[in-house]
Amino acid sequence: MTELGPGAWPPAPVQTERLALRESEARDRAAFVELFASPEVGTYVGGARPRDELERAMPEVPGRRPGLFVVELDGAMIGMITLDRRAAERPGRVRPDAGETELGYMFLPAAWGRGYAAEACAAALDWFAGALPGEPVVLCTQTANDRAMRLAAKLGFTEVERFEEYGAEQWFGVWAPVTSDV
Repeated sequence: MTELGPGAWPPAPVQTERLALRESEARDRAAFVELFASPEVGTYVGGARPRDELERAMPEVPGRRPGLFVVELDGAMIGMITLDRRAAERPGRVRPDAGETELGYMFLPAAWGRGYAAEACAAALDWFAGALPGEPVVLCTQTANDRAMRLAAKLGFTEVERFEEYGAEQWFGVWAPVTSDV
């Protein structure tokens, strides 16, 4: 993967029908704490973190880095999307040298079940395809996470393999942007 360099990040906010994907701001701090402290959110990502620990450790402007979008609805953060290089030592890859970009996302439970994750992830993938044409994106989730499995299919990810990691069966898929030869 080509790094998301200064020319590509931070992008102008990406607007969808209902949402904005933007760079993190100081006003998002409380939502980040809530996201990482939520037992529901932590179910398939290693569990919730203690709120007091998060309050102490969370920077004033959390998540300000290339590849992290805050998902905003009506002026408030409801989740986040990440596009990060997948660590080469982890199982699962679509290239021999690894280094693919991996899509990750987390949404506050109050935002679940309304299609926000699908809308926001599709917008992030479209942005990525424009910023780095032809680059594949991978996604890894526990097979037990029914919601994530449905979202992966809806977004157009296709299964590459399954493997055991973190004590659970993982589904690993790839999304390749459609390119035209016009």
